[in-house]
Amino acid sequence: MSQAPTARKTIETLLQEHRHFQPPASFAAQANARDPSIYERADQDHEAWWASWAEKLHWDRKWDQVLHWDLPFARWFVGGKLNASVQCLDRHVQAGLGTRVAFHWEGEPGDARTLTYAHMLEGACRVANGLRALGIRKGDRVTLYMPMVPELAMAMHGCARIGAIFSVVFAGFSATSLKDRIQDQQARLVLCADGCWRRGKLLDLKTVVDEAVAECPSVERVVVWRRGAGAATASRKQARDLEWSAAFDHQPATCAPESMDAEDPLYILYTSGTTGKPKGILHTTGGYLTAAYATSNLVFDLKPETDVFWCTADIGWVTGHSYVVFGPMANGVTQVMYEGAPNHPNPDRFWELVARHKVSIFYTAPTAIRAFMKWGDEWPAKHDLSSLRLLGTVGEPINPEAWVWYLHHIGRERCPIVDTWWQTETGSILITPLPGITRTLPGSATRPFPGVGAALVDEQGNEVQGAGGGYLVLTRPWPSMLRGIWGDNERYHKTYWSRFPGRYFAGDGCKRDEEGNYWLLGRVDDVMNVAGHRLSTMEIESALVDHPAVAEAAVVGVPHDLKGQTPVGFVLLRAGHQPTPTLAQDLIEHVAKLIGGLARPERVIFAAELPKTRSGKIMRRLLRDVAEGKALGDTTTLADPKVVEELKQMYEEKES
Repeated sequence: MSQAPTARKTIETLLQEHRHFQPPASFAAQANARDPSIYERADQDHEAWWASWAEKLHWDRKWDQVLHWDLPFARWFVGGKLNASVQCLDRHVQAGLGTRVAFHWEGEPGDARTLTYAHMLEGACRVANGLRALGIRKGDRVTLYMPMVPELAMAMHGCARIGAIFSVVFAGFSATSLKDRIQDQQARLVLCADGCWRRGKLLDLKTVVDEAVAECPSVERVVVWRRGAGAATASRKQARDLEWSAAFDHQPATCAPESMDAEDPLYILYTSGTTGKPKGILHTTGGYLTAAYATSNLVFDLKPETDVFWCTADIGWVTGHSYVVFGPMANGVTQVMYEGAPNHPNPDRFWELVARHKVSIFYTAPTAIRAFMKWGDEWPAKHDLSSLRLLGTVGEPINPEAWVWYLHHIGRERCPIVDTWWQTETGSILITPLPGITRTLPGSATRPFPGVGAALVDEQGNEVQGAGGGYLVLTRPWPSMLRGIWGDNERYHKTYWSRFPGRYFAGDGCKRDEEGNYWLLGRVDDVMNVAGHRLSTMEIESALVDHPAVAEAAVVGVPHDLKGQTPVGFVLLRAGHQPTPTLAQDLIEHVAKLIGGLARPERVIFAAELPKTRSGKIMRRLLRDVAEGKALGDTTTLADPKVVEELKQMYEEKES
């Protein structure tokens, strides 16, 4: 019998993943990026590389300098002027593409709309004119609290058109979370919907807004978009509130865009799942658009004439900003936008939409993929998914077995998978395969996007050469990087640039293999110190999901008298499997076999659900609170706060 691998005192992947997949020859031959020398050319002069993409946009005035770098503050395309809305709307309409579909929109109850680029431009102009009529000017902040409807995208472009700084808050955050964000940015106006559909229920959003705005003296008006007749009973403050139709629908359908400096702010987006004061990530105009445009084109291999692109992320998150509203629209591609839950009325809702709209590129989160696995293989098997040609993942590292399931059951073994790493702070994808070039491996984001500088460092900040593990850092500026934290430059420097001076600290552990592929291990907070050995919770989760009974797993480290910390696993089972003590022990031994005895979980807890933010990320911090018997921390950003209470009760019963 072979020895189980021994854990080493480093942050690195312990599971050995050797499966790999070459791009299909037919795909590679037609790919937007098909010459591997693209990496070398971009690295030789990364400023010229990014400038070549910026030149594809429409500039009112070309820049004088590509990059001004005064660490940690970057200015890209210095002196250049353009407008974000023009890049995504006017440019295509003026090119004769106004009749091209921008969005096939689907409401959860079954209502649907098709909007062209001309429709979206008219809507954005009406919003822009309405904002000006309400006194909103360049530099004013506008908060948006709306579901996944085309009007949200119109509102974002309407703000961008006049230079108002918008901030989208996910329509599901609590009144407290919304209030904190409005107060931090001192917004003058709130655009909201009265309700949204989720799992067959019309949720009341307006009451949340009323509660939040009651403590926000900066807010002068609230404009309300009506989702449906059932939501019309939502509260209304007569003196302050305006109907969307009255504010915008009768405004002129044309609006001259404001010519914005490349470094003028475009939006503020607050990071999710945090405690304490909200952290408002500031993104500006020219560099952000350039990177969103370039990455959309190369990572997703967009063919605007024929592709139908579906990014399932809510626009309330950065993925929805960069890969629904700006990157794909700048490329002029047709998209699908869906309002509701992926399992309503049945677990095949996504696959029915893919088949009906002939989606060719599908981009979703690992947590969704693991949910699809849990619901059963039969649901995607019911539908014709032959239109798909490329798949993507985003949000957190993906377990290899979930990656392979995605390839087999959704991609039907013909679609390349782009596993992308990036953050709210980075603005665009930074580590990713290029689908026509890259040999992909399940669980690896492969290598930095052309022009992006990345490295691994140890605890002391020394660079790790070749294969090895460490902390992921970025070594040079990139166009879509955050320009600071709104109103708090000191916090910006301390959070991202002080740990390893001169380098951006991403906060993630990572391994690089012998071929130069990067394997993201999750947040460094999710690394355990077991008997002096640093183990990644993501690796133990991957070992658990490797078991055929497991759909999803979350692992946390809890205090241990002898080892310092020891792993505890929370597990969701796939359809057809039942939780038993025998299965729990089998899972514990499965981890020990794949990784080694040090990684053996102290216990496995079977769960019906895991606590997740509304963007789908597992809140391991709350699981640690449960496992350590602590009072629960902030749960306002959870999709379902009841889940963590139920887990706590289950854990306590297990312990008793």
